[in-house]
Amino acid sequence: MQSLINQLPPGAVKTVRVTGFDEADVLVQLVDAEGEKAEVGRIPRHEASMRRMEHPSELFEVGQEINAEEIGRWREGQLHLSARACEIPALRSFLLAFERGQVVYGMVSEVHNFGVFVHVDGEPDGLCTGFIRVPDLTWGWINHPSEAVEAGQRITAEVIIADTRSGQVTLSLKALQEDPLIRFADQVGRVLTGPITKIIPFGVFVQLASDVVGFLHLSELTDEPVETPDQLVEKGELITVKVTEVDLQRHRVRLGAAGGAGRTTRSAHHPGSN
Repeated sequence: MQSLINQLPPGAVKTVRVTGFDEADVLVQLVDAEGEKAEVGRIPRHEASMRRMEHPSELFEVGQEINAEEIGRWREGQLHLSARACEIPALRSFLLAFERGQVVYGMVSEVHNFGVFVHVDGEPDGLCTGFIRVPDLTWGWINHPSEAVEAGQRITAEVIIADTRSGQVTLSLKALQEDPLIRFADQVGRVLTGPITKIIPFGVFVQLASDVVGFLHLSELTDEPVETPDQLVEKGELITVKVTEVDLQRHRVRLGAAGGAGRTTRSAHHPGSN
């Protein structure tokens, strides 16, 4: 449910008055233009602030009026809101200016194994608003984001979504790059040779061209009963395979044995050979 909520577009901003706390949630009442009390709502703890806190009472007090963004209605139709989406007005305005597919510029701030943080041009001082998930870095196969970008690098990226509640704009470098499978699609039926890039329990991945990797199932490697592919092949070893399918929608290439089931051709030279 939370992952679906996180994909919602920004909602309307309401002025609310804090009325109390329900464990770690903030209870509020909407305030109309005349200042009269109206509908009751709730700000879940994780929507209270972007700042670290033990309890929302550290930030809010009963009777305080704040702005909060509508999220939706749950718990028998009760209105849920986000205070953190309105916590920094300059940040909210910056994020609301983005549209999906918009091209933006920025500088890589930090590179981690889970993704890349980016200083987007024009963002409020002292903040880092851009984030690129690992799958959105490149079409190619990488073991770590540092293989695609480095800190301090200037980049051009496409906006996936700007989220006022997380205070981030999710970006994609890959969206501005041509899908290498488009040009590779006519290779179906061809027999190709390439190195094994990764071995998993039920098959191997083979490098077929620049930024193109295909998958060969264990059953295509041999007719003999084996538990894992590493009993037959090694990472880096050259192997000859047949391209059986190029799926542009799922962005995957399926491979088969070059000479029929269980008859994939291996190179005479592989790591450890003389």
